[in-house]
Amino acid sequence: MTTSPRTPGTHPLTLAEIVSVVVLGVVFGFLYYALVLGWRALGVLMGPFGDLAQNVLIGGWIVVAPLAVFITRRPGTGILAEVAASVVEVVFLGSPVGPILLLSAFIQGLGAEVAFLLTGYRRYGLGVFLASGLTGAALSFVYATIRFGWWGQDLFALRLGLHLTSGVVLCGLLAWAVARALLRSGVLRDLPAGRAERAERARGALAPAGQE
Repeated sequence: MTTSPRTPGTHPLTLAEIVSVVVLGVVFGFLYYALVLGWRALGVLMGPFGDLAQNVLIGGWIVVAPLAVFITRRPGTGILAEVAASVVEVVFLGSPVGPILLLSAFIQGLGAEVAFLLTGYRRYGLGVFLASGLTGAALSFVYATIRFGWWGQDLFALRLGLHLTSGVVLCGLLAWAVARALLRSGVLRDLPAGRAERAERARGALAPAGQE
């Protein structure tokens, strides 16, 4: 699970990979919309600190990006999955956030891919997932700070801390857990992640024989 033998970008996306990204986008579009409703409810429960609810939950809106990259092992698929999810939210579910959500999704997907880019899209362990959540949240925070004028506010440091923590936990850790569950279920068998897992197991099985 931690490495991929295939060189990223050397082949076009296969039909199965395209379908997997689209399916991820549709599924997470519905989940993201539900999270928007949760965001509103949490904002009410947090009372005077309700504006921080989006920072507490931001990682949940980035989960599909590292998942898509993990499954396909291809650059750009995290961005595609995020944007696809936002299209479902805006066009089909009428998200209250509006069309600007597409730009937010692009930025979140781009940020989440940075961690994988730094490994050459070859490493997919827990550490890289956590880093993906962190970089996705970091870039989205920069964007949101500019958009909402957070810089200089009294709660800026707290907002930043919540935002980045959410990225690591709700995006990085959660996406890694879902990725592991998908691998165990066998649904990724014919996709790059499944093939890489089998290849890694085969290498592990052959290692003792080679050392004798």
